[in-house]
Amino acid sequence: MTDSSTRDFYDSLAPDYHRIFADWDASIAHQAGALGALLGPGPHRVLDCSCGIGTQAIGLALAGHQVVGSDLSPVAATRAAAEAAARGARLPTAAADMRRLPFVSSVFDVVVCADNSMAHLLTAPDVAAALADMRRVLRDGGLLLLPLRDYDEIRRTRPGAAPPQVSESSDGRVITFQLWHWHEDGERYDQEYFQLRPGGGDDWAVRVRRTTSWALTRAQLTEFVAAAGFVDLRWHDPVSSGFYQPVLTARAAG
Repeated sequence: MTDSSTRDFYDSLAPDYHRIFADWDASIAHQAGALGALLGPGPHRVLDCSCGIGTQAIGLALAGHQVVGSDLSPVAATRAAAEAAARGARLPTAAADMRRLPFVSSVFDVVVCADNSMAHLLTAPDVAAALADMRRVLRDGGLLLLPLRDYDEIRRTRPGAAPPQVSESSDGRVITFQLWHWHEDGERYDQEYFQLRPGGGDDWAVRVRRTTSWALTRAQLTEFVAAAGFVDLRWHDPVSSGFYQPVLTARAAG
């Protein structure tokens, strides 16, 4: 991961991130319900170490968990805290790299790393460093939740684009879609992230942002997580979990 380029991507996207959802508040509630079922009875001390603008963290906080958010993007982390407060939830946040988390050891019951954030770690040492620090801040027996795109299927077909998404704004419809440009290794790809907004008359205003991701397969991520000191690894498919992506859960070994 190139810290500055990934941070710049999400700093730029943070004001518009909610537009990738048809109804962001509905998504907050739905995702919290699905992830909360995997957490089990609480309340829990939860770290969302890639909180973005708060899509998962806000819902979990509203459900009664003690949630802290961190994100590489200070703009996103700041917005997450403000959006939580606007909805009556408390969400302390920090700008932090998931490979170097600014928290003491063994302080959390749960660590969540959602919204395909692991894919921004582009090398094996980066993935290992992030998982090692997630393990460090988890208590023994604590739970790790890692949602990720279904890259087994995506790497098989190597699509050139992601389906468009449409949301409503005060100015009209906003259309979001991605173009994917695969690297020669067949594992990494560059994303061009387009947002089209009404520009007046028949015109559209177009904003393009760019970043790179590593399409980690389930086998690859499972191996990394086990090597970082986790046990009881389980994959949960969307059909069973209700979450929109496959989710890997694991327990911090004692």
